[in-house]
Amino acid sequence: MQMLAGPVEYTITELGDHLEMSERTIYRYLQTFEDVGFTVRRGTNVPRLITTNRPHLSIDDLVCFSREEAALVNQLLDRLDAGNSLKAGLKQKLVAVCDQTPMARLLTNKDNSEKLNALSDAIHDKKKVVLRGYESGHSLTERDRLVEPFSFTPNYIGIVAYEPESGQCKTFKINRIKSVEILPDGWENEARHIERPTDVFRMSADKPLERIRLLMTSLAKNLLIEEYPLSAAYIHEAPEGDSKEKWELETEICSVFGAGRFVMGLPGDVEVLEGKKLKEYIAETRKKYQ
Repeated sequence: MQMLAGPVEYTITELGDHLEMSERTIYRYLQTFEDVGFTVRRGTNVPRLITTNRPHLSIDDLVCFSREEAALVNQLLDRLDAGNSLKAGLKQKLVAVCDQTPMARLLTNKDNSEKLNALSDAIHDKKKVVLRGYESGHSLTERDRLVEPFSFTPNYIGIVAYEPESGQCKTFKINRIKSVEILPDGWENEARHIERPTDVFRMSADKPLERIRLLMTSLAKNLLIEEYPLSAAYIHEAPEGDSKEKWELETEICSVFGAGRFVMGLPGDVEVLEGKKLKEYIAETRKKYQ
């Protein structure tokens, strides 16, 4: 959006080269912007996003909230019944388009808010922290973890940090942390702070596990995009000759668990065309519970 609305004009080809996307994907994004209410100048090979007739208003002013705006929207959302199925999704979307520090204070529950704020401050000040009582997802044991946090995962579900004890960058789930203690000691391993890749199913690892290709019905495609919005960039229509109701997802995954749960949750609507490890995981899981 910044490129389409900025002072420099780009052709469709240039946009594709800069963003490492196909021209078909660029056109799909242009259509998405129009569908949600933006005006896109068409008719030439140099598309432009027409944001407003107010020349000093940037695209950030249109898609981001100020602290006051966020507080008001949050208050309105809190008036919704606790059982409203849209409430949590709306808050997650609000977090996704706003600055992490103020939004952490406005949109999360009290426990998570305190942890997110502490981690955000530690990242900003480049300080070490102790994750008190962190519960391991594998051993189900709790212990303190000394780390150097440096980024959040999408939707602030986890924190990416370097752990001196193991000498590795790891992702720690926010809801498994009892509390966060900021230490006076600064980072000592910044050169080792390497972002762990995260796949469209929000699973992370030191490196991608394998490339997969899924064949999906329209139902499965729509559910996938709703639950995992980043997947939209990797979905395309199936080759000619297949049913028009078929769509393909081609992407790399970091773990079989996220993709596996999606496939097994929609039997008959998703077929794994490629992905040896994913196929093996699904087969073993189904056999285990038969």
